[in-house]
Amino acid sequence: QVQLVESGGGLVQAGASLTLSCAASGGTFSTEAMGWFRQAPGKEREFVAAISRTGANTYYADAVKGRFTISKNNAKNTVYLQMNSLKPEDTAVYYCAGPKRIGGSWYDEGRYVYWGQGTQVTVSS
Repeated sequence: QVQLVESGGGLVQAGASLTLSCAASGGTFSTEAMGWFRQAPGKEREFVAAISRTGANTYYADAVKGRFTISKNNAKNTVYLQMNSLKPEDTAVYYCAGPKRIGGSWYDEGRYVYWGQGTQVTVSS
């Protein structure tokens, strides 16, 4: 049974940093494209970042570009989201997703097969 388990969320002040982790079990995702999405209260889930199968290419939403970094450790079957200079508007539940089906948009959540349960990130002003 495939499971994606996120961790690393929490309550921080604006300007702080957090690193989210997504550990995959029941499958090998080290050679798969993976993504992070988030959902703020009262809003639809939105794309945050994605990383290609080889890790050579990364993709970011405009709102987080330059502040967030997605990476993966193939040996640990884990994907990370390093979040710097956090803002109150980054407050959301963050979800790990993957693998991404070949083709289609990186921004389309329908292209991702499995989802984690989410981890809460709250940024106070």
